[in-house]
Amino acid sequence: MRIREFTEADWSQVWPIVRDVVRAGETFTYDPRMTGEQAYDVWVESAPGLTVVAVEHDRLLGTAKMGPNRPGPGSHVSTASFMVATDARGRGVGTALCRYALDWAERRGYAGMQFNAVAESNQAAVGLYLRLGFAVLGTVPGAFAHPTLGRVGLHVMYRGF
Repeated sequence: MRIREFTEADWSQVWPIVRDVVRAGETFTYDPRMTGEQAYDVWVESAPGLTVVAVEHDRLLGTAKMGPNRPGPGSHVSTASFMVATDARGRGVGTALCRYALDWAERRGYAGMQFNAVAESNQAAVGLYLRLGFAVLGTVPGAFAHPTLGRVGLHVMYRGF
């Protein structure tokens, strides 16, 4: 598996990954009814951000986007988001994408990386982020409406460089 920069030709494989994750409604705070056009606008970053894909042979296994967490006075802290195809989960794709994003942000001089809304029920992601040195700074109780678990908390997580 290799990670490379997103190209326009990748969208036909990225969109099904994004669509499936968003429609499941279990991990991202995106509207499950979002269209491909809306998803493209949200997912594909412009400079100084970056969108990447994890590829094995000709198949996209996952995707990530990264960039400044906030504009202006908050732009020295980065953020990132990750999505992995359902049948590629458990193979280290998310870990590789997260490590890539961390390396990317550190090389560009960001002070750290912040995740603004990690569903506390997303144990795979929370566990990964903790293993990679993130800390849970706080949890907003009941801020995420999970489709089967009901309202669960959203973690704010951070790792400095």
